Amino acid sequence: MATEDKNRATAAAILPLVGGAANVASIAHCMTRLRLGLHDRSLVDDEALKALPAVMGVVEDDTYQIVLGPGTVARVTPEFERLVEEGREAAPAPTPGDAPAVSAEELAAQGAAIRAERKAKNATPFKLFLRKIANIFVPLIPALIGCGIIAGLNGLLVNLQWLPAVTPALAAMASGFMALIAVFVGYNTAKEFGGTPILGGAVAAIIVFPGVANIDAFGQTLSPGQGGVLGALGAAVLAVYVEKWCRRWVPEALDVLVTPTLTVLISGLVTIFGLMYVAGEVSSAIGTFADWLLSNGGAGAGFVLGGLFLPLVMLGLHQALIPIHTTLIEQQGYTVLLPILAMAGAGQVGAAMAVYFRLPRNESIRRTIKSALPAGLLGVGEPLIYGVSLPLGRPFITACVGGAFGGGFVGLFNQLGDTVGSTAIGPSGWALFPLLDGNHGLGSTIAIYAGGLLVGYVAGFVATYFFGFGKDLLAEFNVSQEPAASTVAATGGTHPAPDAGPTGGTGGTDPGTDPAKAPAGV
Repeated sequence: MATEDKNRATAAAILPLVGGAANVASIAHCMTRLRLGLHDRSLVDDEALKALPAVMGVVEDDTYQIVLGPGTVARVTPEFERLVEEGREAAPAPTPGDAPAVSAEELAAQGAAIRAERKAKNATPFKLFLRKIANIFVPLIPALIGCGIIAGLNGLLVNLQWLPAVTPALAAMASGFMALIAVFVGYNTAKEFGGTPILGGAVAAIIVFPGVANIDAFGQTLSPGQGGVLGALGAAVLAVYVEKWCRRWVPEALDVLVTPTLTVLISGLVTIFGLMYVAGEVSSAIGTFADWLLSNGGAGAGFVLGGLFLPLVMLGLHQALIPIHTTLIEQQGYTVLLPILAMAGAGQVGAAMAVYFRLPRNESIRRTIKSALPAGLLGVGEPLIYGVSLPLGRPFITACVGGAFGGGFVGLFNQLGDTVGSTAIGPSGWALFPLLDGNHGLGSTIAIYAGGLLVGYVAGFVATYFFGFGKDLLAEFNVSQEPAASTVAATGGTHPAPDAGPTGGTGGTDPGTDPAKAPAGV
């Protein structure tokens, strides 16, 4: 009961600071963030929100995102939804002749500049497309994590030859979702692109239907699951366009019969005799390229991927990796890219620890680091990014250096034949340990990943300690008084870009445009 009261108290503290129930247009959450659609952004009190004990940070994107952390956000969101609903029901109906305290025109004028500035940077067609992709896959992450952990537990029991009567049941639990993931992708894709979700799922279900093994296309017999999530995504997008075309031309009296029939028929035929083959070739190429890249240039590739992941997150481009991760998990049982990208979070942790020691007089920043470090170790990087490295500027670059060395370490072992992968996307840092898998046993895989984290911590610390501060920056921030958070952010010269979602390594969630996006933190 005390926990419920705490979650409701958090929701009650947040609601007035985002403009009240009347200002909330939509409510959703990912692994770490409460995502709100707001009518008027100017009614939000950012600084007061950041000052709340439960709030780790805020991110501006197409939705207003309040970082609460994994677990917490899933418990606070239902309470927030209830409070919003109660607030709307309790709101008195307007009385004729009563003038509002602020007119709609005045409210619009107050928020117009903010909305224009924020959206202009993140409304490019490419970023909007990536945001849609993240919105399709991010809701699947909890199931991927749960099934991935069960798969790891089952593998351990099989290797130890324990509970042989239970392992088949665990295998069914772990594999059932992945066997039908194409259907969920199709459903979410149609929903995201403005079609009827169930029709998107119906067309995508063709891909995993066992009966496609009796069909020949391009001179080859199709295989159930051929094309995987990429084929499902393409099939559902096609279904949306066919459905919209039907809505325009089919008479209303016949719409309920003709539109769904033509949508499934046309999209299904194109999927069977085109998309499944093409998407299958693309999926195979992705798996082949990932294996080739890490087998032949693992250290260099890991260094580049680990070093560039944080900037990719800031630009929102990491969302393009979500279908790739999912495709690799579908093909090989794990994604070899996520453990490398997770090293960006290790560099971030090492950089934050160096900042802590380099600013012994700045109790404000040191207190932020102490409170955010546990979450950073578990892969939730937003508090450290937005509260420490990005506002300071140069430590963000040295954090990337730490990620590069950690990624190079893991990549090197991939090049030597010790594959390190993750059975799900979303978590990183220490939270990724239960999801690790590889080709040389769990012990070896865990040791390599732990070694990569250690290298990332050390490299991020050393780079930041010796190169993360110029004389001016050190003199400005290594002072005994406690500067306001807004002053830190304003003087750093670097500002976080919004997140879209989670994807392995940021989570969640996961900065960027979502970052997923995103899955968990970095």
